[in-house]
Amino acid sequence: MRKLIVITLAVVAGFLFTGCGYNKMVDLEEQVTSQWSQVENVYQRRADLIPNLVNTVKGYAAHEQETLEGVIEARSKATSANVNPENLSEQSIEQFNQAQEGLTSALSRLMVVVERYPDLKANQNFLDLQAQLEGTENRIAVERRKFNQATQSYNAYIRKFPQVIYSGWFGFEKKDYFESQQGADQAPEVEF
Repeated sequence: MRKLIVITLAVVAGFLFTGCGYNKMVDLEEQVTSQWSQVENVYQRRADLIPNLVNTVKGYAAHEQETLEGVIEARSKATSANVNPENLSEQSIEQFNQAQEGLTSALSRLMVVVERYPDLKANQNFLDLQAQLEGTENRIAVERRKFNQATQSYNAYIRKFPQVIYSGWFGFEKKDYFESQQGADQAPEVEF
C-alpha cells in the first residue's frame, strides 16, 4: 500500500511539474537574457566604430579637441556600463540607457563639428564610418525592439494562470522593458 501511495504521489508530482510550464518559463527567460546580450552586442559595435571615427575627424579638425575628448569620454562611460542579464531591473537598464544616451549626445556634437569641414564630409573613410554608424544605430533599435518582445512574451507567460502560481514558487519574476529616455519624443535642437 505504501508503495502505491509513493508511486501515485510521484506520478501526480510529475504531472504537476510538467504541466506547470517550468521548462517554458526557463526557455522564455533565456530568450530575454539572450536578447539583452544582442542589445549589448550592437552597442559594443557602435563603441568599436567610434575610435576610427574620432581619428578620421582628428586629421581634419585637430583644434576641436574638446569635442573629440567628449566623445572619447562618453564612449568610455558607455562601455563601462554593464548590466547583468540575470538581474534586469528598471534601475540597471536606466543606468545603461543614460550612459548610451551620453554617447549619442557626444556623437551628435561631433556631427555638428563635421558640418564645418567640407573636405572631411567628402572623405571616403569618414563616409564609410558614418554609414556603418548609421547602420549600427538602426541595429540598436531593432535589437531593443526584439528585447522588449522577448520580455513581453516572458512576462505574459509567467503572469497567466496556472503559471502565475508556479512562477512565484520557482522565483521567476517579471522583467523590465527597455524604455526610451524621458524627452526622447522631442526632436533634438541642433545649433551651428
